Amino acid sequence: MTTDTALQGKIALVAGATRGAGRAIAVQLGAAGATVYVTGRTTRERISEVGRATETIEQTAELVTEAGGRGIAVATDHLDVEQVRALVAGIDKDHGRLDILVNDVWGGEHLVVWNTKMWDTDLTRGLRMLELGVRSHIITSSCALPLLVRNPGGLVVEVTDGTAGTNRRFRENFYYDLTKNAPIRMAFTLGEDLRSVGGTAVCVSPGYLRSEQMLEAFGVREENWRDAIAAQPHFAIAESPAYVGRAVAALASDPERARWNGRSLSSGRLAKEYGFTDVDGSRPDGWAYFEDVVYGGKDGTADDYR
Repeated sequence: MTTDTALQGKIALVAGATRGAGRAIAVQLGAAGATVYVTGRTTRERISEVGRATETIEQTAELVTEAGGRGIAVATDHLDVEQVRALVAGIDKDHGRLDILVNDVWGGEHLVVWNTKMWDTDLTRGLRMLELGVRSHIITSSCALPLLVRNPGGLVVEVTDGTAGTNRRFRENFYYDLTKNAPIRMAFTLGEDLRSVGGTAVCVSPGYLRSEQMLEAFGVREENWRDAIAAQPHFAIAESPAYVGRAVAALASDPERARWNGRSLSSGRLAKEYGFTDVDGSRPDGWAYFEDVVYGGKDGTADDYR
């Protein structure tokens, strides 16, 4: 478990912190005392291609500060190399260090057409998915790692959908499959590069995430999310974004986190290791539920995995 001072004095960058997992990770790092730079394309003045004005990076920064850290919002398109370089230069100028880098940039749900063959998928949409979920991560790491490795002990967290185990299965769309598998491999290879300089890289996946977009799609709110189970029974295993946020904060606060270097992890796996729970006090292991029950045919219910 983290404490409210475990990350005091640490500088974090959460790339893609407008909403969902990125926002929650930023807030939980702040709750542990970190100064957190939160980036994204949606601000109070401008909306990204995702098309949601309901969440902004300014809101995220305010939530980080309310949680006990210091939130700093910087509008950044992580596909624009010069913007990312300027972001990192600003962190260097103000703090001279970067301790935690979280690559959570995505925002491509609107591009996915499920159960469509690769050759029937619009190429422009497919390549845009790869840009948003892969190229943006590469650009951010390339620009930020020289600052992060200036001091030993730096942590890089790649965020994706699915673990190395569950993503052995086809993710129902050629481009989505590539996009969500790439961060797993990026964490592995960055782990090899960081090992000799005292750094750690991991890939972390939430389970069935109750993001703002997912709740809206089901027509529910966080307060009554269980009403959506009638329409989608597997939603019973769903977890709040705070759960993966707590997972990353626990990792960042662990002085022995190098033992995870290069690995693919989930919020449920880390909850068992570090002892934290979701906001309702449960400890869901969404990917184990899907692996065992949904895909594996094992008798069981979501309650058995909470």
